[in-house]
Amino acid sequence: MNHRSPLITHVSWGRMVVEGLGEGKDFKLYPGGGRPWDWNETGTRHSPGIQPADVRELLDRGSRAIVLSRGMRLVLQVCPEALDELADEGVDVYIEETTAAVTRYNALVAASVAVGGLFHSTC
Repeated sequence: MNHRSPLITHVSWGRMVVEGLGEGKDFKLYPGGGRPWDWNETGTRHSPGIQPADVRELLDRGSRAIVLSRGMRLVLQVCPEALDELADEGVDVYIEETTAAVTRYNALVAASVAVGGLFHSTC
């Protein structure tokens, strides 16, 4: 089984393409795969933002570095409890605008890092 995280091959407003997963708007990616990111599952909203349960899934799937995208216009927040969860696990965390986050994530994949990420392709 391939445990490399999937590359993001395209990102633009409202559209992402992920290796092996196809096209979508928002994604949760982790070593060995990923899936569309449905905010309703964890009650995620732009504010207070990314929830502990969102990052927990990435940690549970073996991510040792985590990239969190805040959207193209940096509207998406990251709630403090999610950051606490990541700090408790001692993983490297990168929080950036979506296109910068995609570049960082793909570079970590290329460096064979067990990286996970949450990607929001609109605001």
